[in-house]
Amino acid sequence: MSKRRKSQRAADTTPKREKVRDIFVPRPFEGLADEPEWIALRELVPAASAPLKLTPALVEEFGDREVVLATVLPMAAPAMTKPDGRVFIGLQRHQQSGDVSRDLAEALLCALRTEPGGQVAVPPMPGPGPRLQDILVDGPLEITMHDGFEFWLDPGAADDPTVQASLERANAAIYPTVRLAAARAAYWCQVPEKAHVRWVLPDDEDAALDALARLSVAGTLTLGEGTKFAGMFRAHGRLVPVWDLPEDVPAADWEQPVADFAKRYAEALADATGLDAAGRRARHGLLGRQLTLR
Repeated sequence: MSKRRKSQRAADTTPKREKVRDIFVPRPFEGLADEPEWIALRELVPAASAPLKLTPALVEEFGDREVVLATVLPMAAPAMTKPDGRVFIGLQRHQQSGDVSRDLAEALLCALRTEPGGQVAVPPMPGPGPRLQDILVDGPLEITMHDGFEFWLDPGAADDPTVQASLERANAAIYPTVRLAAARAAYWCQVPEKAHVRWVLPDDEDAALDALARLSVAGTLTLGEGTKFAGMFRAHGRLVPVWDLPEDVPAADWEQPVADFAKRYAEALADATGLDAAGRRARHGLLGRQLTLR
């Protein structure tokens, strides 16, 4: 038999791997009570965690396991299990499909099926299946901000010099970040030579853009003296405006300016009249100030 016929015969007998079709979901967290905070934890916050609650059906199948949402896990892993049965899932990871909610749900289910303390294997393309909205009891996220990634570790693990060195490298990459009480999903962060406030707006993109345009025309788009509206970026179907701030003013001092802006924004959002010529020009100008830097 010729090599060509042998190769063809082998190909005919080898089972074909089913190709998983990827589907892009522009608002993966739509329907969750805290959609803007899910987006913020994925896009803005370096180190934070929040408990999650499984649906009764999953509790019946896997037990009442403690599940923790983390901004990022060691090596940007999608999930891990602890020897005591706790499950961690990471929002910020290397491999992902077009539906972040489906990815996270699959990571959680894979972790629940893994023996406590074992290595969790998660497919990069999970295909059709349940999403976060299907497997969690929904509600506001109870977010805990962390100065470092020690919350990853079991008691005593940091005594290992290798673990300690890895932890120090991870912690060194964190920019100071503070969750503001003045608005849901608003965060202050400090980067070299400046600070920012970034706020994931909860509203429809077109309505939010119109409201920001009205504030721009009124000259009230900044957070006060010494601040600058830097622009905005889109994240998972929502707008995230960004302000440049003086680096030497602490986060707590921005609570009132952000609260005042949130009030102005709410009033502009409630304005049902169409934009006038100045408003349309301002809206067009805002569209030209799209940021790519997270």
